[in-house]
Amino acid sequence: MPTKPIAAALACIALGGCGAASRDARPEPVAVPVAGDWRQIATAADRTRLRGWRDAWMTALARAQAGGRGADVAAEGALLQPDVGMVGPLPPAGDYRCRTIKVGAKSAGMLDYVAYPAFACRIDAAGSALSFTKRTGSQRPVGMIYRDTDARGVFLGTLALGDEAGAMRYGQDATRDMAGVVERIGPRRWRIAFPYPAFESTLDVIELVPAS
Repeated sequence: MPTKPIAAALACIALGGCGAASRDARPEPVAVPVAGDWRQIATAADRTRLRGWRDAWMTALARAQAGGRGADVAAEGALLQPDVGMVGPLPPAGDYRCRTIKVGAKSAGMLDYVAYPAFACRIDAAGSALSFTKRTGSQRPVGMIYRDTDARGVFLGTLALGDEAGAMRYGQDATRDMAGVVERIGPRRWRIAFPYPAFESTLDVIELVPAS
């Protein structure tokens, strides 16, 4: 993958946000099938990541604790606790405020806990699935949410970076592919947990609450 977009995105993160280009970015929906069993759509690497979601979670929490960030994790309550998913995992269509938390540094020199402010996200109906787009920020997941069980959905998509105007096709670049577990954790609160993301952390969690 070209290093320039990553460098630009990381620079934006370090500064707390990007300029107008990233704030106004509206990536087109990533090319992921809107129907079918997610197991038949996911790459082999993403099926492996999803099978190991709980191991990733526990490893991330242990690293945050060892790094002195246990109080930050505890303050988030259910958001950063595994095994709290409720029946009805799929959020309804609409606008959301979505907040990303990265837990458990992937390598030395990285932070074990980083919480970003809320950005704008959107969920829309798309056939038998839902489309998800993080509309602002320097790292923007774009993809589809599929029903898995009565208490869990699965996200498959890709990551748009910096001032990129669109999103890659899913499966084109493993470092941009994203796979996550979607759960409801409150009356109007959902999360997408991404085990073993390609960059920075061991676990990424996106919290979703309705914008209004």
